[in-house]
Amino acid sequence: MAPGKYWLLKAEPDTRVVKGKDVKFSVDDFESIKTSPWEGVRNYEARNLMKQMQIGEKALFYHSNCKNPGIAAFAEVSKEAYPDCAYGMGCVNTFNNIVGALVDFMPVFSRSHPYYDVKTKQEDPRWFMVNLTFVSRASHFVPLALLRLISESTVIPSEIEYIGEVGFKALQSMDLVKKGRLSVQRVEETAWNAIVALAEEGGWEDMDLKVKKKKSPSKAGPVKLKKKVGNKRAKEEEEEEKEVISEDCDHQEEEEDSAAEGAKTKGGRKRKAKDEDNEDYSVAPRRSTRRKR
Repeated sequence: MAPGKYWLLKAEPDTRVVKGKDVKFSVDDFESIKTSPWEGVRNYEARNLMKQMQIGEKALFYHSNCKNPGIAAFAEVSKEAYPDCAYGMGCVNTFNNIVGALVDFMPVFSRSHPYYDVKTKQEDPRWFMVNLTFVSRASHFVPLALLRLISESTVIPSEIEYIGEVGFKALQSMDLVKKGRLSVQRVEETAWNAIVALAEEGGWEDMDLKVKKKKSPSKAGPVKLKKKVGNKRAKEEEEEEKEVISEDCDHQEEEEDSAAEGAKTKGGRKRKAKDEDNEDYSVAPRRSTRRKR
């Protein structure tokens, strides 16, 4: 009977040293090991998803936190969720140095283990993991850039029309492009089928996978318009100012003197504007009514 759920699990293919140990796990590592415990998941939502996994369910193996992230291989669940050895019994893969084959999962008590968590206990584990078994490489690596381009497109790119409208819509709604940072994700069956088709057929090698950003409205237009309006208004003001009589000049000087007195405190210092520290605060410039000569 075919499994009812599909998954995506992420691993880092590039070297990253944690507590003196390299935690990288690439598709090459996975293929050589064949079966591996998926330890080190430290997100509650991702942990809960792993606890739902059942033996035989299919999974996408995803390269994360690297220059070219994407789907590199296919796997399946070979052991259901069991306590992650984060309470001190760190799980390490032990290899036969001669043939490079997996011998066993040997627990070693070590606080220096990269995923050691002092807060979780053996009798009350906080974290869980599953075992995944390598199935096959993707014949064509499916890059995240392609999936993002699909998610932003309104029509199927001609190079990948073979995924069909159903597959196109399914890829657009994948958690991978909606909730990208989660290390364990559900995958709908229609999206799984589309990914399988992409991995088998390819065809996007000559495509520009950069998502075209929507251009923001140009600021040049409003500025120019404002300038034109400002010039028109300036001419109107100039005409108005020519009609002001000289008595208004004396009256304006009296208002300015009065305003200056009011801006002083009892101690003789200038009163601080109420909203002076507010970035949005501004004082409208006074329009002079003095006659131009």
